[in-house]
Amino acid sequence: MISYDEARSIILSNVQPLPKTRVRVERLLGMVLGESVLASHDLPLFDNSAVDGYGISLSDVRGSSDAVPKSLPVAGEIRAGDAPPEALPSASAFRIMTGAPVPVGVDAVVMRENCIEEGNIVRIRKEPKAGENIRRRGEEFLRGQEILPEGVRVNPALIGLLASLGQASFMVHKKPTVAIIVTGSELVKPGKSLSPGKIFDSNSFALRAACDALGIEDYLPLHCREDLDETRKVLGLGLDFADIVITTGGVSAGDYDFVKDVYEELGVKTLFYKIAMKPGKPVYFGTSMHRRKHKVQYAFGLPGNPVSALVTFNQLVKPAILKLMGQENPVFGNSVCNVKARLSRDLRKPSGRTEFVRAVISTAGGELCAHPTAGQDSHMLGGLSMANGLIVFPQDAEFLQQGTMVSVELLNWYN
Repeated sequence: MISYDEARSIILSNVQPLPKTRVRVERLLGMVLGESVLASHDLPLFDNSAVDGYGISLSDVRGSSDAVPKSLPVAGEIRAGDAPPEALPSASAFRIMTGAPVPVGVDAVVMRENCIEEGNIVRIRKEPKAGENIRRRGEEFLRGQEILPEGVRVNPALIGLLASLGQASFMVHKKPTVAIIVTGSELVKPGKSLSPGKIFDSNSFALRAACDALGIEDYLPLHCREDLDETRKVLGLGLDFADIVITTGGVSAGDYDFVKDVYEELGVKTLFYKIAMKPGKPVYFGTSMHRRKHKVQYAFGLPGNPVSALVTFNQLVKPAILKLMGQENPVFGNSVCNVKARLSRDLRKPSGRTEFVRAVISTAGGELCAHPTAGQDSHMLGGLSMANGLIVFPQDAEFLQQGTMVSVELLNWYN
């Protein structure tokens, strides 16, 4: 049995990003840039007004105030999208709208609220500073400047930035195909009736949702009973289809736990089996070569208990998926936010396993506080559904005292 840190290191050292493809900007959400992005032009592209107001020359409005406003004739109006006039005529003003280009001779734009409009005359009630309310050409990015490095995951703000460059598509890493296989003869889909001894399947829905949150689109959902031949058939289907195969259940040491042996029988090379972590001791990870497509595949065997399946997905499978998608540093980059929080009650455990304690993180007295949820057993989804963080209870520690500062990984299913 290896440590949690060793397991994660083995996964990330074996997983390599998928090939790149070109995708239109409107389809980029959640994908990872496969190239650095350079500014194709200055941003802003030209000097423009940050407000609705009047463009003036500073020399024409020296000393302007509420008591002594300066009056100027209005030489014209410039709206967003207009080509700018060549220059501001002497001793006059332009009425100018937000986003409109600022012509030569305009030193500042006075907000409309600081003006008195009287027909074709404007009275300036405030002396502006040089450059006030003018967005200068290239003040954010200059042409040829790197805007974004390769390996950044695209969010809505980045889509807006990329669109502002005028380029219709960008190189990104492909998203992995995923097979989600739940094992267990006791499982019944929600909506159907239960016979004695049966339970409703939650793992397939929870793991599908966790993959959806990462932007995965191409799935193969499968279910197999605790039967050796059926396990061979279903795992074979998953390996035929997917870049990454995720099973739940059937990976412990019971008489009907066939997943590990069948993975190996189907050509998967075992890289580890069992981790010193809780929840989630019986976790399997291996790699194989797709028999037709000649590409590396990744096989995970997660525990069957619902909390164990989701926590091990979050801690181990999610970083692998993000690295497949090309994200730089998927553990300590955007995907994990580690904070310190004050523990609200004592915690105890036996030494020997890193434990991830579900917790609600809140603020009190200007600091973060960690409140362990009720119901920490691996079948109790209620606590995990309410949690927004995982307290990291170190492997060799046995006691964390109330009031001490503990390490917490904030839960973010979407990144």
